[in-house]
Amino acid sequence: MDAAPETAAPADIVVRPVRDVDAEALGRVHAACWHQTYDHLISKAALENVSPRRLAELWTHWAAQGPEFKMSAALADGEIIGFVGSGPARDRDAPRERELYFIYLLDQYHGTGTGQRLLDAAIEAGEPAYLWVAEDNPRAHRFYTRNGFTLDGATHTEPFLGETLTEVRFVR
Repeated sequence: MDAAPETAAPADIVVRPVRDVDAEALGRVHAACWHQTYDHLISKAALENVSPRRLAELWTHWAAQGPEFKMSAALADGEIIGFVGSGPARDRDAPRERELYFIYLLDQYHGTGTGQRLLDAAIEAGEPAYLWVAEDNPRAHRFYTRNGFTLDGATHTEPFLGETLTEVRFVR
C-alpha cells in the first residue's frame, strides 16, 4: 500500500536565531503573513492598515530580548519566509511556564515541514508549553494537535487591528 507523498522541505531552508539586521525583512513577512492568515477573520480595511515598517520596529525590540526568549527565522535562498517566538508565560493563569507567542510562515511554504522546524526551534519536542490561536484557524489547530497540544477550554477575545479576534488556548 503506497502512502501519499509528503511535500518535502526545500533543502535550502535554514532556521536560525533572529538577528537585529532582520527587523525590516521580518516586518515585511509579518505583514504578508497577517494578510494571508487573517483575511477571512478581519476586514480588508483593517488589514490594509498593517504597516511593515511598524512591525519592523516591533521586531527591533523583540530581537533584543533576553536568553529566555527564543526568536527564530526561516530563510529560503537567504530570504526570510517565516518566524517563530516563544518565551516566559504572559498570562496570570498560565497553565505552563513557556508560551508560544507566534509562528507564521508564508503560504507557499505550508506543508513543507518548515513550520515544524520553526516550532522545534522555539519549543523543544515534548516541552510543556501553551499558546493562543485564532478560533477560526483550522489549519493551525491541526498543526498544534499533531504536535501534542490540546484545547483546554479557555477562550478570550482580543483587540486586533482595531477589531476583535476570538482566540482559543492549546496546552501541552
